Amino acid sequence: MKAADRCPGVLRPHSAEDGAVVRLRLPGGQTTAEVVSALSSLAETYGNPDLQLTSRAGIQLRGLPDPLPPGVARTLLGLGLLPSLPHERVRNIVASPLTGVTGGRADLRGLIHDLDHAIIAEPALAALPGRFLFVLDDGRDDVTDRPFDLGYRATDGRTGHVLVGGAALGFPVPIERAVDTLIELAVGFLQAQHTSGVWHVRELPDWITGIANLGPVPQPHPGAGCGTVGDLGAAAGVAVPLGLLTPAQAAALARVAPGPLVITPWRGVVVPGGAAGLAILAEAGLGTDPGSPWSVITACVGGPWCARSAGSTRAAAYDLAAAGRPPTRVHISGCERRCGAPSGDHRDILVRPEPAVSRSSGAGS
Repeated sequence: MKAADRCPGVLRPHSAEDGAVVRLRLPGGQTTAEVVSALSSLAETYGNPDLQLTSRAGIQLRGLPDPLPPGVARTLLGLGLLPSLPHERVRNIVASPLTGVTGGRADLRGLIHDLDHAIIAEPALAALPGRFLFVLDDGRDDVTDRPFDLGYRATDGRTGHVLVGGAALGFPVPIERAVDTLIELAVGFLQAQHTSGVWHVRELPDWITGIANLGPVPQPHPGAGCGTVGDLGAAAGVAVPLGLLTPAQAAALARVAPGPLVITPWRGVVVPGGAAGLAILAEAGLGTDPGSPWSVITACVGGPWCARSAGSTRAAAYDLAAAGRPPTRVHISGCERRCGAPSGDHRDILVRPEPAVSRSSGAGS
């Protein structure tokens, strides 16, 4: 029997050492400076002032009172972040963060919007596990290297492949059929997993093999998030140290570009139209150089926020960054659970009370 699905939301916060944690889904990481500024003000008013960016391109508020003050939910509703209360924990969509901004084989911003609305429109999908993940890749192959359940990878602006259980298996569909197909498959997954209690498509191999026209999909060379920091043509990309966006940094983002923002799955931010403001963003402490240590250093929340942590992962990360950019991706964990570890190859540092020890890691945990 699997443990209960404890993925937090607004209606069901997670109780941590520092208070309640609320996770907000931002399909495709698509948001605005206005929303980020409002969330930053909310965090300063009620809890930890830093906004925590997630590996699914969402935002967490930490250190909140438990139970939540009524003003928190009212503000989030007013910002449009809870368009369907029954579906709040299942709107998990990761997409190529530069889609429609620069490069890529197709602009998938409309597809992100349509998939989100289709999920909300299907009552049955409110029962999806909170860990279930959709990915939408615009053909640059930057988000299909992670574990996911259902996805779409564009071949061009008209066609692509629906992906099932990961990047290896799928079938071609025209882009106008992508959303309907993904919804049909998600409903089919729910029907198949009803008695098993599994969380992911890959855990139902018999159901996968029964999908019509399913076959191997040509494997691309994954981008692994490269190219989302620095000057991106008219846009700017920044690395947010440890994914913790301070009030001053949120204000700098709004000052540089008051319109759309995109949270990346690598806990950074893409600022469309923000290239001229790179110096302002750097002054606020955001990483604007593609060689920034913060583009390859991640960490779990660590102590004192998490009772399981043996020490401060944040302090260890800043010590590591001060020595310069590591030659490979590094993840710092406060305990053996290694929360937030990247899915690809990386060096794994486990914080101990005295001293810290490290070992090499492959796919992570």
